[in-house]
Amino acid sequence: MKIYRVAAVGQRRFAHWISRTVAAVTAIGLTLLLATGARAQNAGPEPTVVLVHGGFTDASGWDAVIDQLQDDGFAVIAPANPLRGVMADSAYVASVLDTLSGPLILVGASEGGIVISNAPGMMQNPQNVQALVFVAAFIPDVGERGQDLTPSGSLIGPTTLQVRPCPVASCPAGVELYIDPAHFREVMTGDLSQDEANVLAAAQRPVSPNLATEPSEFAAWHTVPSFAIVATEDNAIGVANERVMAQRAHAKTVEVRASHFVMISRPGAVARLIESAAAQR
Repeated sequence: MKIYRVAAVGQRRFAHWISRTVAAVTAIGLTLLLATGARAQNAGPEPTVVLVHGGFTDASGWDAVIDQLQDDGFAVIAPANPLRGVMADSAYVASVLDTLSGPLILVGASEGGIVISNAPGMMQNPQNVQALVFVAAFIPDVGERGQDLTPSGSLIGPTTLQVRPCPVASCPAGVELYIDPAHFREVMTGDLSQDEANVLAAAQRPVSPNLATEPSEFAAWHTVPSFAIVATEDNAIGVANERVMAQRAHAKTVEVRASHFVMISRPGAVARLIESAAAQR
């Protein structure tokens, strides 16, 4: 009988401990659930990430970044940047943005940085833009031209460009510019293989000279929180130029050892910065 009473007492104590543990775990879980719900309510709807490519490429350059963002639950759109001129490109992207509802994170690579600086000023609802992310990009102020932002350090010039006639209405300058395939890897993709560079060179989209000579009319980074990736092996814009522009824009900046096409060679780093911008809006 004594042995039975001891066993019974032990069983009751064990049952009591289990009961308290379950209650504690349940309370913790409920607290976490409520906290998560509160954060979600405070954050509002999830933003749509809009990826704007730059010159000498197309939206497919964002493929690996899109894959990661979508895996992490983000809505993403990567419109085709016309590459016809600063204000024409910005107006087109602004028209795309006006079809989207809710908060927006605008991401621009290279000349796409000029576009995301100008497009909010042309939108019907510019307040939807919650953050700007510049990826090895130009970050112009009002009145500045692309060519003003690369005083030195850029390998894009007469020896690396090909000029081809373009006698149609969509080419207001009458010509288009390509990177000479013989120099494409050196200028754009130094951290990719030669085979990868050859494919990108063959599929490159040309740009209008207007992208370098037409001044910006808006600079959204003055009022919108900004983030930037400086690619430390960028021979297209130049590392020092990227640093100066990011610092002037008071952008939260990370440096990545990568070429100008950092979104292709280091998509994980690009996606992480975009997600950081979305979290801090």
